[in-house]
Amino acid sequence: MKLRINGTEHELAVAADMPLLWALRDVQGLTGTKFGCGAGLCGACMVLVDEVPVRACLAPVGDLAGKSVVTIEALESTELGRRIQSAWLAEDVVQCGYCQSGQVVSAYGLLAKVAQPDDAAIDAAMAGNLCRCGTYQRIRKAIKRAAGHG
Repeated sequence: MKLRINGTEHELAVAADMPLLWALRDVQGLTGTKFGCGAGLCGACMVLVDEVPVRACLAPVGDLAGKSVVTIEALESTELGRRIQSAWLAEDVVQCGYCQSGQVVSAYGLLAKVAQPDDAAIDAAMAGNLCRCGTYQRIRKAIKRAAGHG
């Protein structure tokens, strides 16, 4: 089965029911996408599939044939990804850091569609991402900074 991962087409010889998370981590060696809960509850495994944030732990590879997958590893190569990374650093968002790749991917998905999100849009886009360290206010400030109004 073919998947475009971070701009490069890959032929994956995996079972169709394998979660994308494990295909990315174990087969492709892209370990930035984290395993959190395995049940789609925490958002640590968030990736973009055709520019939409998706929980990789719940997405069977077989459902994604021919689609474009973007992981945290590819975001720094984009202007928006660099803005988000810079904002994350400026707002000192990261504490333990475990959830941050999923948080950044979700923020990227939001800002790619809504250039100037308000608090309600940010809350809705980020609702599927849990942070055990409770940095939600800093995440919101970083998203606003990346959008140019924070």
